[in-house]
Amino acid sequence: MPVFNQSRQNVIRLIFVATFLVIVARLFMLQVVSSKYQIQAMDNAVYKKVVYPDRGIIYDRKGRPILNNTIIFDLMVTPAEIKNVDTNYLCNLLAIDTAEFNRRMKNVLFKNRNRYLASVFEDLLPPDMQAKLEENIWRFPGFTLVERPIRAYPYHAAAHLLGYIGEVDSAILRRSKFFYQLGDYVGRSGLEQYYESVLMGQRGMQHLIKDNRNRIQGSWENGKYDTAAIAGRSLRTYLDIDLQLLAEKLMTNKVGSIVAIDPKTGGILAMASGPGFDPNDLTGPEKQKNYAKMVLDVSGPLLNRAINGRYEPGSTFKPLGGLIALDEGVITPSYGYPCLGAYTACGKVIKCEHKEPGHAANLRLALSHSCNSYFSQVYRLSVDNAQYHGVKNGYMKWKQYMNAFGLGHRLDIDLPGEDSGNIPDTSVYNKDYRGQWNSCTNVTLGIGQDKMQVTPMQLANAMCIIANKGYYYIPHIAEKFDGEAPNDSLLAKFRERHEVLTHISDEAYEAIHSGMQDVVESGTAAAAKIPGINICAKTGTAEKYTILDGKRIKLPNNSMFVCFAPRENPKIAIAVAVENAGFGATWAAPIASLLLEKYLNDTLRTERLKEVERISSANLMPAYLKRKQFVEDSTRAYYYFNLTKDTGYLRKFYKDVKQKADSARKSVPKTIPQKSPAIINKNKYDSAGNKNPKT
Repeated sequence: MPVFNQSRQNVIRLIFVATFLVIVARLFMLQVVSSKYQIQAMDNAVYKKVVYPDRGIIYDRKGRPILNNTIIFDLMVTPAEIKNVDTNYLCNLLAIDTAEFNRRMKNVLFKNRNRYLASVFEDLLPPDMQAKLEENIWRFPGFTLVERPIRAYPYHAAAHLLGYIGEVDSAILRRSKFFYQLGDYVGRSGLEQYYESVLMGQRGMQHLIKDNRNRIQGSWENGKYDTAAIAGRSLRTYLDIDLQLLAEKLMTNKVGSIVAIDPKTGGILAMASGPGFDPNDLTGPEKQKNYAKMVLDVSGPLLNRAINGRYEPGSTFKPLGGLIALDEGVITPSYGYPCLGAYTACGKVIKCEHKEPGHAANLRLALSHSCNSYFSQVYRLSVDNAQYHGVKNGYMKWKQYMNAFGLGHRLDIDLPGEDSGNIPDTSVYNKDYRGQWNSCTNVTLGIGQDKMQVTPMQLANAMCIIANKGYYYIPHIAEKFDGEAPNDSLLAKFRERHEVLTHISDEAYEAIHSGMQDVVESGTAAAAKIPGINICAKTGTAEKYTILDGKRIKLPNNSMFVCFAPRENPKIAIAVAVENAGFGATWAAPIASLLLEKYLNDTLRTERLKEVERISSANLMPAYLKRKQFVEDSTRAYYYFNLTKDTGYLRKFYKDVKQKADSARKSVPKTIPQKSPAIINKNKYDSAGNKNPKT
């Protein structure tokens, strides 16, 4: 054989050998080393079903479940498994069109960025839709029904403090470093959010065999590789659901808030915000529709006014002001002031409700009669105290007392989103008055006005401090949770006693307590009296303004009330704010009195039941809200019309527009007198409608 032919044969043999080795190596990689096709085969034959855990149950102080679990179904989709789906039939079952179907699929792919992960396609299916899908799910490869434990609220109450749960979004996924998966539900507000780590539980996994028509045939490997879901731990709270139900009933058709705290523990016994809503509205198939409706309601049903509502405390602040002056030594309990109906020492008139001589002859009388002149003077004496060498230093000392009372900063309660209120420091007044100001400039701070703003939670906590003679526990709802270990730190801060004002003498506290008891016994809150219970209280009436249609509107005053009882051994402290409802004694005081009696006696006298019905049936919703809602709706309609050029928005919002506008204008309160500036100007008024001092 020629040498040339031998060489060519060797080359051919080498090529065949090399090809064979490559094939063998590839087969080895595919069958032994690589798991890609094994995974794909598993995905075709085995369905991995996520088992969502039951979230922890929340109980009230008597062990009654106020938040429970029930089962509903989600429709999940895994894009990589979709094969020959009858889209039209599926859309018909879901009552959507194909455009919506395509939009949802694109959204799933965008959010998930992984075709092999399951995502929610339609959540919280109504029972009838779930039944239809269950019968036909085999027709839709890639789509599965997954059980979802959702919340149920048997008492239909406490929506603002319990919170709600919702599906995780991309922001939550990133913050959790993808601990959560798309389709997981997390707490989005209230206790659900704050105690998410306790309530959430741990998801499980089931492996189920599928046939070639995507129908489940049973467990794979007898459940050898399944993992069980672990239920979340339950939460035990201080909340008294009976007291909560009464508080919410009394706040029906009212804007405002009620907070009740146990001074000895800081446990929140009740917390109502009006207008409220049924927490069941934010669970189940209608939750998105209900949520959207509430978001657009200008009365703010989603706003928890107990921790987010800012109010001028008005005369409810006076016990704090008197206590500061006593501790500073600028007055004694016998100090009096000659008020004849107004305070004029600052060159401007601050009116008082009382003119009779002697109504402010001492601290006790001044508190019971709520004398504005007396407490305006007391404020000036406190900040002008000579030992601080100037009003600015005196004011900062006064502000330190405010902060010690829990005003002007967050209390750090166990609810997210708490507001800090406002106690301005000297820099604010320096800016407004170019450094030229004195105790007369902000003298109305002494009667709870000017720039002072507090939340009802802060007011109730301040009453706890006065009741306890100087100490408090951070207000909190949760008492303990099941399975709590000694080293768990989640609740540790709520068990720490804060002795912020215990240096103040017992004599000073007793003087304030006596004046506050007289408020109920013979003063401005006589209607709050309860036989056999010594109540310490203070009424308050605070002016309120708003901006509407470019004008500064004087609203009816806010009705404010604070109290604690019994005086000898305080078991409950309450703060009530009812917006635009008039005097504190008219509405806020009777509301608090009913709550005191219910909690301390565990019942209400028969004759008091009529008072419950009278208050709960009274509609005190501010009249200007109708006009404000009309303005918001019409502004939104024009915005979307300009954005989309779709006249449907205008037809929707402006049907019978003239009739709506006329009826809304009739409900607007009378504006301020013409001698005051009426047209809004960013240099003359702030966003709350308060006049800028620079002008």
